[in-house]
Formats: sequence, C-alpha cells, structure tokens
Amino acid sequence: MAQTNGTVNMKHSMDKGPDPYVTDVDRIAVLNKDFRNALWTGDHLQMTLMTIPPGGEVGVENHPDTDQFIRVEQGRGIASMGRDGNMNDLRQYVRIGDVVFVPAGTWHNVVNTENFPLRLSAVYGPPHHPRGTVHETKAEAEMEEH
Repeated sequence: MAQTNGTVNMKHSMDKGPDPYVTDVDRIAVLNKDFRNALWTGDHLQMTLMTIPPGGEVGVENHPDTDQFIRVEQGRGIASMGRDGNMNDLRQYVRIGDVVFVPAGTWHNVVNTENFPLRLSAVYGPPHHPRGTVHETKAEAEMEEH
C-alpha cells in the first residue's frame, strides 16, 4: 500500500522508489491500465506511466517548478505546448519512441488521436505527484489534484 496525501492508497502502486530499480519501461508501460501510476519516486526525480484512452487526453496543465520529459511508449497523438493556456507555440504529432520536453512553467497537453490506448512514460524533476500515486481514471486524477 502506498501513501497519498496522508491517506493509505488501496490500489496497486508500482512505485519502487526511492530504492535502486531496473525495469523494461517499454514492457511495463504497455501493461499499465491506469491513467497514471507512479513507477519510481526519488527525492529529485519521478517516473509515472500513463494510459490515455481513445479520444482522451492528459489534460491542459502547467507545472511551475517542474521540468517534464514525456515518451510515447505505444500509440499516436498530438502534443501541444505554449506559454499560455492556448498552447499555440508548438503542436506536433507524436508516435512510439517520440519524446516531448516540457520546460517548467509551460502549458502542455497530449491528446490520443487513435482508436486504441496511448501509453506514455513521464519523468518529472523534481517529483510532481506523491510517492505511490495511482489514478485509475483522468476524472479520479482531477478530483485528487483539486
């Protein structure tokens, strides 16, 4: 069980941090069914795995003090970024193996454009979510973040 915002999370957390850990991210990302599941959380870095359903999206967000690296593990989508919530600075199609670098303070979103799940890995520096975070759905993630 993992701690999330001071409460015990009964869902299955993959989080192996802060212990040393080696894994096949391609394989484990494809197996992930949750919207967001923290894979590893250390003091200065965090990796989460995300599964975005067909037509779904990560959601427009901005991390003022956190740089982010997003890698497409399976599927295709559109990555958008900008200095404001309109995200007009960059809009690009992404596919397996592509990476998206999101500087701290940049508004961003990734939208699934396919009829099958879009699977992502996301690295945050410093960590953005509490250790052991598991969100089965986007709605659950939004509820917890507000």
